[in-house]
Amino acid sequence: MEHRKAVSLRPLVQSFLVLCCLCIVALFVSACSSMTGNLSGSGMASVTTMISDPATCATPNGPFSHVYVTITDVKIHNSASAGANDSGWVDLTPNLAKAPKQVDLLGLANNQCFLASLGDAQQIQAGTYQQIRIILASDSASISSNACGNGSANCVQTSKDSTFHTLSLSSEDQTGIKIPPGQMAGGGLTVAAGKTTDLDIDFLTCQSIVQQGNGQYRLKPVLHAGEVSTVSASINGTVLDGSTGKPVAGTTWVAVEQKDLSGVDRVVQSTIANADGTFVFCPLASGNYDVVVSGVRSSDGALYAPSIVTGVAVGDTTGNIKLNAPTLPAASSFANLNGLVTSASNASPAAPISIDATLTALETVNSVVYTIPQQPAASPFYGVSQVVTTVAGPVGTPPVACPSGTDCINYSLPVPSGSAYIGAWSSGGAMLSQPSPLASYAVDGITTSTCTANDVNSNPPIALTGSGPFANVAVTTNLQFTGCQ
Repeated sequence: MEHRKAVSLRPLVQSFLVLCCLCIVALFVSACSSMTGNLSGSGMASVTTMISDPATCATPNGPFSHVYVTITDVKIHNSASAGANDSGWVDLTPNLAKAPKQVDLLGLANNQCFLASLGDAQQIQAGTYQQIRIILASDSASISSNACGNGSANCVQTSKDSTFHTLSLSSEDQTGIKIPPGQMAGGGLTVAAGKTTDLDIDFLTCQSIVQQGNGQYRLKPVLHAGEVSTVSASINGTVLDGSTGKPVAGTTWVAVEQKDLSGVDRVVQSTIANADGTFVFCPLASGNYDVVVSGVRSSDGALYAPSIVTGVAVGDTTGNIKLNAPTLPAASSFANLNGLVTSASNASPAAPISIDATLTALETVNSVVYTIPQQPAASPFYGVSQVVTTVAGPVGTPPVACPSGTDCINYSLPVPSGSAYIGAWSSGGAMLSQPSPLASYAVDGITTSTCTANDVNSNPPIALTGSGPFANVAVTTNLQFTGCQ
């Protein structure tokens, strides 16, 4: 009798074991699904990784002959908030760990507009990725065939005395340089199953190097990234003074922009127009861009009203873009947007913590928000944005005591007081008009540190009023970064 009971229970035991296995598999699949987030389960894709840099600070016009960085890895993640040590990172350059790549960011690009390839194509899961991290070698690392004359893995060589200086890192050799969605074309990198995607990392060198008070150089990295084509893919044009029909007698910044997920036009690439007014952007991902131009007149420092040409496709030329000289006196042609950036840690209670933040001026034109390249009177200046570092107060002029539990820094962004001229691209040249005489601005701050919000905006926009002068216009809403680590 007991034997018959044992035999009759075997099927039940087997069914129970099968059910347990199925449960475990289901839990495993569920866990994997939660880890991959917005990754597609439809297949695999290939990604190649390259570096570019439309440098504006190279000799003879800039202070540097060479800027060398040594890259040891590039990783990508589907989550914008993933920490450096979180799971789910995908290695795009596994071979760099054994053979780091030293790249001269001021070197000559090849015919395809790239400075260097960072390895062979890698197979990754298809889907959308929203964060990239670039790991640099520590300054003391031993590098084969090191081009830095002082033995550092990362260095700058000045054009004035040809001296090599160590390019100091913060955490780029540990946690890596973070490229968040706001600095990725389209707000993220989408790779399709069965396709090969060419990822370009645009290293904005000239905005990323700061000479500190002790004379040493430090990397405050500003990067953009996005899919490109290795075939010729460019936008070009010419900037002219609207009153003379000749190249602007001063400095002209040109930026190509695309909307991010919140509808704000973000800079994808930027450059200074040549002496004859011409400019070229390459490489660019296929699609449409807005070309935004601003300029400063060298004779008196007056700022031109910006010009915006919308809907420019890769492969097109903008033709001549006119910049309209200010009708106001030079002192009234700009406004200073002033304020305070604060940063607090995620501790409880919050404690001061130092972060780097990239600040840009956003102008609303016809209900659309565009990034306006800055044209500060201070020289030298090599970027469309301003990078600041919060520190323990008091700081600035006049001194400002940081709010309790924060580090802080004053900022001042000089921007054109005249509203932008805008028009849609046309093969015969864009017809630009000015919707209003004076501009409306907000200040935007993005940090690569992990904070509660990595993108902080000073909305609502400030509408400039009156006939000037505008030098004392101030942003009263501080940019507050909280929960940082």
